[in-house]
Amino acid sequence: MNSKAENPLETPRAPTPAGMAMHNQAARDAALSRLLAAGVIFIRPESCVIDPEVQVAPGTVIEPYVQLLGQTRIGSNCRIRSFSVIEDCTLGDGVLIRWHCVLEQSTVADRAELGPFAHLRPGCEIGESAHIGNFVEGKKVRLGKGAKANHLTYLGDADIGEGTNIGAGTITCNYDGFSKFPTRIGKRVFIGSDTSLVAPITVGDGAYIGAGSCLTKDVPADALAVARGRQITKEGWAAAKRAQRQKQSS
Repeated sequence: MNSKAENPLETPRAPTPAGMAMHNQAARDAALSRLLAAGVIFIRPESCVIDPEVQVAPGTVIEPYVQLLGQTRIGSNCRIRSFSVIEDCTLGDGVLIRWHCVLEQSTVADRAELGPFAHLRPGCEIGESAHIGNFVEGKKVRLGKGAKANHLTYLGDADIGEGTNIGAGTITCNYDGFSKFPTRIGKRVFIGSDTSLVAPITVGDGAYIGAGSCLTKDVPADALAVARGRQITKEGWAAAKRAQRQKQSS
C-alpha cells in the first residue's frame, strides 16, 4: 500500500527533476534552520546554499549569496562575505573570507584572512594568521603561520615557511609539461614582486629575492638572489627618434 510521506526528507529518492529540486531544498532548509538555532548569524539566509552535512560554530557571520557545500566545517567568530563558495573545507576560529572566494578541499587555520577573489584548489593548508589576497590562486600549497601572499600570485606544489612575504605577481613554475615539481621557501623570506620560481627549487630561511627575478637554482639562507637582465638607458634616444620620424614625414 502506497502512502505519502509527510516530511519530504523521508523519501529515499525523487524521480523527477522537480522532485529532486524540492528534496534538495528541503534538506538545505533543514540545515539552515539547524545552524540558525545553534547561533550562526545569517544576513539573508534565503539567499544562501547550505548542504546538509555542513557544520558551523556559533558566532560566525554568513553574508548573502554564500554557498557552503559538502563536508565543510567552519569554526566560531568567522565571517564569510558575499558570493564565496566553500566546498569540503575546514576553517578554524576567527577566519575572514572576503568577497568572491572559492575554496575546495583545503584547511584554513585560526585568524587567517583570504580574498577578495582568492582561489584555493584542493590540498591547500593555510596557517594561523596567514593572508591570501586579491587574485591569488593556490594548489597543494602550505602557507606557514603569518605568511602573506597578497596580490596576483600563483602558488602550486609549494611549502612556504612562517613569516614569509610573497610579492605581487610571483609564480611557482611547478609544471614542465610532463611532471609537477615542488617549491620550498623557508621562514621569513622576502620574495620580490614579479618573481618566477622554476621548480624544483629551495629558498633558504631569511633570503631576499630581487623583484623581477627568474630563479632556476637554489638560494641559501640569508642570501640575496637577483636574476634579471641588466638595465640599459640611452639618454635622449626618444627625442632623437621623434625628430627623425618627423623629418621623414615632412
